Amino acid sequence: MHDEETNVDNSPLRIALVAHDAKKDDLIKWIGEHLNLLRKAEFVGTGTTGGRILDAYPELNLRPLFSGPLGGDQQIGAMIAEGKLDGLIFFVDPLSPMPHDVDVKALNRLAVVYDLPMAQSPSTANMVIRGLMLKKYGTLDFA
Repeated sequence: MHDEETNVDNSPLRIALVAHDAKKDDLIKWIGEHLNLLRKAEFVGTGTTGGRILDAYPELNLRPLFSGPLGGDQQIGAMIAEGKLDGLIFFVDPLSPMPHDVDVKALNRLAVVYDLPMAQSPSTANMVIRGLMLKKYGTLDFA
């Protein structure tokens, strides 16, 4: 429900989480550092990434999708196009080969086309999550 006077939306923030193999540990660490902010959000995550996040933080509201190369990237792309996401956190490893580079480029393209806030590193994720939280809830205080 949206409160017009305060511009605060009480619905959960919906965020997609993706990480290349070499960046999965970085994403899990980043989530742990921001767990208090993230507890209120709903997540989807590609196969292995989503499973590893749930293993580390079973209390998070995360729905695992297919593995990225097996369709998970396309599932997230469809959610972006349908307006079902508020943000995309996609930790990329630019120094590793990407066998499904086309899928990665498609996600980047859709995020830009639909003006979806997207972060590809911990520092940009910090800014994106704080901006999304402030815009949606009007606060960062979820203690």
